[in-house]
Amino acid sequence: MEPQTQPPGYRITLRPAAELFLRKLRDANLGRRIDEAITDLGAQPRPPGAKMLSGHEQIWRIRVGHYRILYQIDDSSRLIRIAQIGHRREIYR
Repeated sequence: MEPQTQPPGYRITLRPAAELFLRKLRDANLGRRIDEAITDLGAQPRPPGAKMLSGHEQIWRIRVGHYRILYQIDDSSRLIRIAQIGHRREIYR
């Protein structure tokens, strides 16, 4: 019996606003949690708890504590674009 091969994961890209947020983040523990959540999206782009934003087609969000990660999924090219990362008070403005 041959071992099953899984399809390759999704590539992840970050928009400049998301990169800037991560660079300026001072809480190392929070940074690790956010980085881990983003990495996990490569294997499972629609994890439990992920929701599509109402009023915005194709924009998803996941929670990491009080912070949100907004992203788009392109299934045809197997690409995830991290659009924005921020505190829940400010991210939806």
